[in-house]
Amino acid sequence: MKIVVAGAGEVGSHLAKMLSNERHDIVIIDESQERLERVSEDADLITIQGHPSSIQTLMKANVPSADLFVAVSPAQEQDVNIVSALLAKKLGAKRVTARINNEEYQTNENKLLFTELGIDSMFYPEKIAALEVVNLLGHSSSSEYVDFSGGKLSLSVFRLDAGSPFIDHSIVEMNEDVVGVPFRTVAIERNEQTIIPHGKDIYREGDTIYVISNVVNTSRLVEFCGMTDISIENVMILGGSKVGVRIALELQDRLGVKLVEYNAEKAYRLAAILDSTLIINEDGRDIEAMLEEGLQSMDAFVAVTGRSETNILTAMIAKKMGVKKVIAEVENLNYINLAESIGIDTIINKKQVTASNIFRFTMNTDVQA
Repeated sequence: MKIVVAGAGEVGSHLAKMLSNERHDIVIIDESQERLERVSEDADLITIQGHPSSIQTLMKANVPSADLFVAVSPAQEQDVNIVSALLAKKLGAKRVTARINNEEYQTNENKLLFTELGIDSMFYPEKIAALEVVNLLGHSSSSEYVDFSGGKLSLSVFRLDAGSPFIDHSIVEMNEDVVGVPFRTVAIERNEQTIIPHGKDIYREGDTIYVISNVVNTSRLVEFCGMTDISIENVMILGGSKVGVRIALELQDRLGVKLVEYNAEKAYRLAAILDSTLIINEDGRDIEAMLEEGLQSMDAFVAVTGRSETNILTAMIAKKMGVKKVIAEVENLNYINLAESIGIDTIINKKQVTASNIFRFTMNTDVQA
C-alpha cells in the first residue's frame, strides 16, 4: 500500500516508522529538514521537504496515486491538516484522514459535513487517549482491554504476579478444562520481547499475557487468576491537560472525581467547565499536600500532566500509598519500559493509541477492529 504522511512531528514520525515496518511504501512530508532526517534514520521511507498544504508538494509526493493520505501536523496546525486532506482527496488519494484538536468537528452532523467534503475520518489524539483511560477504569484488573463486536470477543492483558496459578505451567496444561472457561493466550510479553506461544511454552512470573475470550468468560478468568475487578468510585486526576479534562467530563456524573492542577489561573478556568468535579490547586509532587487531599483513599489515580517524568513519579507515589489502579500518560517512548517495570498498572501514550487507530485504514475493508 502506498501511504503519504503529512507531518513529521511526534505522531507522524511514530506512525511512519510503524507503517514502514509493515512493508508499506511510505512518503512523509514536512517543512523541517531536521525532522525529516530524524525520522528517516529509523525507517525505510521517502522524505519530501515542503508545506503539507502546497499542491506542488503534494504532487511531488505523488499523492494522486496514494492509497492512504494521513494529515498529522501538530495539533496547533489543525487547519493545515484539514486543507491538505481535502486537497489530497481532490487530487486522487483513495482514503484520507486528518488530525484535529477541536471536538466540535466530531459531532455527528459535523462529521457528515467533512465526509461530504471528502475527508473519510478525523481523529483527536487527546480524546482517543482519554476514552482509553475511561475504558480501562471499567476493566480495572487488566492493563489493557479491547472489546470487539459488542463483547462477543474481548482481548484482555494481565501481568502474572507471584501466586498466579499460571506460573510454571505450559499453555497446554492451563487449558479450558482446568480454568473452567474457554480462552486462548495469543501472546506473551517477557523481558521486552513478544512471544507468539505454542502448546509447550511455559508461563513465567512477571509475564504479561494477552488473552482472547469474551466479557463473561474474562470475568471468570480474572477470578481464577486470583485477581478482582476493583469497584472504582473515587478517581483523582493529576493535570488539567486536554486528556485530563476529557476524562473528568466522561466520569464526573457517575464517579467522585478530583482534578489536581498546579496552575492557579487554569484551575479557576477548569472549575467553570467541570461543574461536578472538585478542582484542587496543588503541586501533585507534594506528597503531604496530596495526602491532605485524600490520595490514599482513592480507588484510582490518573497522571496526565504534560511531563512524563512527573506522571511516572506521582503514579509511583500513588501506588505506594495503596491506590489500587494507577494509570500514567508517558509520551517519552524511552520511559515506557521503565514505568511498566516499577509497578505502574497502565501506561497511556497518545502517539501509540493514535497510530493504532490509523493503522486500521491499512487493513482489508472487511476488518472491523
